[in-house]
Amino acid sequence: MVKSLTTADRFSPADIPSSGLAARIGSSAIRDLLALTERPDVLSLAGGMPSPASFPVDAIALAAATILDQEGPDALQYAPTEGFAPLRSWIAARHPVTADPDQVLITNGSQQALELAARVASGPGDAVVMSDPGYIGAIQAFRSAGVELVGIPGDRGGLRVDLLADRLAGGLRPRLVYVVANFDNPTGATLTAERRHELARLADRYGFVILDDDPYGQLRWAGEAPAPLATLTDRVVTLGTTSKVLSPGLRVGWAVGPRTLVRELAVVKQSADLHTSSLSQRIAHEVLTRPGFLEHHLDRLRDSYKRHGRALAEALRCHLGGRLTFEEPDGGMFIWGRLREGGDASVLLPMAVERGVAFVPGAAFQVGAGPDHRSWLRLSFATAEAADLGEAARRLARAVASMEADVLELGPG
Repeated sequence: MVKSLTTADRFSPADIPSSGLAARIGSSAIRDLLALTERPDVLSLAGGMPSPASFPVDAIALAAATILDQEGPDALQYAPTEGFAPLRSWIAARHPVTADPDQVLITNGSQQALELAARVASGPGDAVVMSDPGYIGAIQAFRSAGVELVGIPGDRGGLRVDLLADRLAGGLRPRLVYVVANFDNPTGATLTAERRHELARLADRYGFVILDDDPYGQLRWAGEAPAPLATLTDRVVTLGTTSKVLSPGLRVGWAVGPRTLVRELAVVKQSADLHTSSLSQRIAHEVLTRPGFLEHHLDRLRDSYKRHGRALAEALRCHLGGRLTFEEPDGGMFIWGRLREGGDASVLLPMAVERGVAFVPGAAFQVGAGPDHRSWLRLSFATAEAADLGEAARRLARAVASMEADVLELGPG
């Protein structure tokens, strides 16, 4: 009798070859953070997710019904890799400089655009610069591409372009410089006008591409936005998304840049997933182009996030006082705070979760081997209910007090 083999009989983990890519990227901090937000007892200030209350559910439902009624077969069919032509035209028309639809590629969220750009505009061993601390998703995308990731310190004015200039004068030759110029993740910083002009000048001189990731630019409620980087040099690829203004679940993002580079991005995308959802693209276009919708919706979003951001800032000042320093945001979704000397946010996190509040320790955003960010933490005010932000700050304060008591009890050494 021939014994029937089970899958376990046929294979063991050792039999399955691995490229080591997962190890090179590292554990998915984003996935772990999302898991925290699902615990009903935890008030999450961790994930950079928009408020569910901000999703225009009725508008999306109406758009979906209209599209399926009027063009159902086309909306459910395969589509061009480059994207839905009317949506590409709308994005091109809103770009800060003159752009044609063939300079636009629709992607599965701006994260895919970032990952494609990492692979097309750079390659294994090439130098890529980003601000340190930096966005976790960008760190992972660049590591997966096998590049040499170079962290340049940032501050309240964004990437320290003067330090980048020093490194370039010393021989550094990056293929890409990645920035979140508006309300950086995690720091909330906006790259100053002076630094934007200097970064554009350096790009023209040294020949690198600026990858400008802009998911938060439309969420400004105070101050004036500096000129977009794309208006200062033609060596810019701008990434955008509907995730922060409509819904992350649509997974509609885009890249706008030079035609030749966008064509290359489309070829690589085609090998990965053929195209972004035909239905999602049409829904996004239908909602975004509805007369009067976007302006009104953005006004509501800005007002909501302004109230949330100010509520959390006030609660932190009230309950933590000088134990946490930060600057109140002018937009975006984050407060970047620093514990007073001796505080370690990675030590604090389990104490905070035990008390029912979560955040992201600064060490998660470490790019290079420079000064560490152990005393820093990122707090998102976007997702939690406004009424819960005060309680979240109280819980965080109790965790900080517990950590400081433990440090005093242990004493020096």
